[in-house]
Amino acid sequence: QVQLVESGGGLVQTGGSLRLSCAASGRTFSSYAMGWYRQAPGKERELVAAISSGGSTYYEHSVKGRFTISRDNAKNTVYLQMNSLKPEDTAVYYCAAKLGGSYFSGYNYWGQGTQVTVSS
Repeated sequence: QVQLVESGGGLVQTGGSLRLSCAASGRTFSSYAMGWYRQAPGKERELVAAISSGGSTYYEHSVKGRFTISRDNAKNTVYLQMNSLKPEDTAVYYCAAKLGGSYFSGYNYWGQGTQVTVSS
């Protein structure tokens, strides 16, 4: 069982930056693939970025070059650095974890979400 707690959301102006953090419980964090999803009002939840247990990364097309996912296994934490934020990045951001398999889907542990609002 893994428990995930996100932090770092907030209100920022267009072009600003935020860093989201997701702290995970458990002793085997390094074995988990981690993902950041977001869900905007009226839209489906989408995978924004993911990082495998080995450090491979994935980014959704609209955030490539602006967002960076990283992990610190010693701290059981995954981060999402978000730069050059746009109003369309406004959403609730969720941290997710899974053990094994592709990091594109199949996440079975979820955080409670943190709101990111980008004002124009």
